[in-house]
Amino acid sequence: MLHLTEHHAILPDGAPVLIRPLAVEDAGLYPDFLGDVSREDLRLRFFAPIREVKPDLLDKLIHYDPAHAMAFIALDERTKRLLGVVRLHDDADGANAEFAILVRSRLKGHGIGWLLMKQMIEFSRDKGLKSIRGQVLCENTMMLTMCIELGFHITDDPDERGIKIATLPVCTEHQ
Repeated sequence: MLHLTEHHAILPDGAPVLIRPLAVEDAGLYPDFLGDVSREDLRLRFFAPIREVKPDLLDKLIHYDPAHAMAFIALDERTKRLLGVVRLHDDADGANAEFAILVRSRLKGHGIGWLLMKQMIEFSRDKGLKSIRGQVLCENTMMLTMCIELGFHITDDPDERGIKIATLPVCTEHQ
């Protein structure tokens, strides 16, 4: 059974957080969220300088095919503000998937990324994926450290200089 239900968590600082699947109706949460993400963090996420997230990219982030992709968000239960989002896109073979994550810049290191990654890993296991992986810029040491703590294996990307590949086997048997 896939973990698509919402669940509540408490951050180390005591803040109550709701983790749930991203819905199309959440599009309205993105302007406030992205307004609190630094240009540097956008660059680390999208691997290119981005001054603003254009409507076509936002539309792509909000609309996804749940048969081949998933996104979970973290919401502050008190303010209902979007704190972070993790995405997972299946490879063409359907056996493996690639993840990407973005958290409000001022909240990095507060446990939001950890909660989102744990949810995404659990979802991947339930779905029966063999492994999940993500590309991480070498200078994104906070993300690389979190991946190592979560059990990911870090290697150099053979095709792109300055990029690491974080890979986690999630299921020994593909269903």
